[in-house]
Amino acid sequence: MHSRTPADQRPPTTEWKPAPTLLDRISFAGFMLAVLFLCFVSGALVILADVFPAQAMKDAYRGGMAYADKLSMSQDPLRSDYWKPERTPEKGVTINEAEAYPGYTLYSSGHGSVAYLIALDGTVVQEWSLPFSAIYDPGRSPVKEPMPDSFMHWNRTRLLPNGDLIAMFETYGDTPWGYGLARLDKDSNVVWSYLGQTHHDFDIADDGRIYVLTHEMRNNTYEKLPQITVPRLDDAVTVLSPEGEELKKVVIMDVLAKSPYSGLLDRITWFNQHDFIHTNTVEFIDAEKAAVLPFAKEGQVLLSLRDVDALVVLDLDSEKIVWARRGDWMGQHDPDILPNGNILLFDNLGKFTPGGRSRILEIDPVTGNEVWRYEGSGETFFASDARASQERLPNGNTLITEAAGGRLLEVTPDGRIVWEFINPVRATHPDSGGTILPIVSWAQRIPPQTLAPAFRDQLASREDGRS
Repeated sequence: MHSRTPADQRPPTTEWKPAPTLLDRISFAGFMLAVLFLCFVSGALVILADVFPAQAMKDAYRGGMAYADKLSMSQDPLRSDYWKPERTPEKGVTINEAEAYPGYTLYSSGHGSVAYLIALDGTVVQEWSLPFSAIYDPGRSPVKEPMPDSFMHWNRTRLLPNGDLIAMFETYGDTPWGYGLARLDKDSNVVWSYLGQTHHDFDIADDGRIYVLTHEMRNNTYEKLPQITVPRLDDAVTVLSPEGEELKKVVIMDVLAKSPYSGLLDRITWFNQHDFIHTNTVEFIDAEKAAVLPFAKEGQVLLSLRDVDALVVLDLDSEKIVWARRGDWMGQHDPDILPNGNILLFDNLGKFTPGGRSRILEIDPVTGNEVWRYEGSGETFFASDARASQERLPNGNTLITEAAGGRLLEVTPDGRIVWEFINPVRATHPDSGGTILPIVSWAQRIPPQTLAPAFRDQLASREDGRS
């Protein structure tokens, strides 16, 4: 009698299968490529037709790109566009002629949260500095994971007569990139801070109220403006009390979209990165400025919308755009209302002849006619593709902040340079090994007679070396 092995104890049988041939492998690879191609085509058709889940796909792509940019830029501050290739090895004041308008020059630099007040010979008579971490409060700030202090700088600063300074914190690698305002005393102690997402510019009215640009990511759409897609970065004019408390906010896109000037949005630059108007200037229109502008009233604000190449006037009470103009400028910054009613602005990209793309234009805002221009001196390269500003001085000269060059220059009405300052800070680029310098974000000439006597005397003593 033969014993039988239970089925579960018998050795498994091996089913013979032919080894995959080269043709099989090629066929499978072709199949997978076809599947991937169909997925690609399907995704492309969804995006083009703008049907579900197109928006989710767009959001995922933009989010991924933003995260990749943040990772790449957060490796080293020297890789940011706050640092530019050195154009000249010269540092500090290189020209100082008698025709320069007397006073101190306030400037901020892209290398940190710091501002300097210098005499015409370059002597530093006052310095302010404050890291963002000193004012950061996660309970008050919409920024939950701020960039390190070494990645920030002060884009705009304003000096008050007693030596207090209001400074704007900005960084890169974040969207939105604005971090807030702080008022410091002359010893850099914090008086107050506002942690809304401020950016680019602010102005101070005679009553002490602060008019500042803020921004936030938004997802609302406009029925007749399909090109204004979401998510996007929207700008607002935010009004603060003299103590830094928020009083009012007007979202510019909401106002522009329903205004007679909504056609400005039909021409948007390719580099806008879903920051469709990119407001970069706010100037408060006081009684003196309103008197020389036939289209404006006291209490309104002049805005510069970079990515639609437009200047507009916004009435904050009615929340309406009351005036707008385009010109032959491109990517402009810092329009200033002059006492004669003209507007002076930095035209970043509107020059197409040799010597750099930038120029300074003075225009008649009523007719649009050009009254004056400066576009470099002789063979001097003059250009700043972004940022930059200018200021018409009481003697008729113009102080220019050429941000990308890390340079300040004062020119006469006939275009002669009578004062020049080049950022003395230098570093070595971690990749190219070349010499780089930080941008100069902002500068302003400060007449000593506008300062409080005690602060003015302190500055004078430092200038002549007594302290």
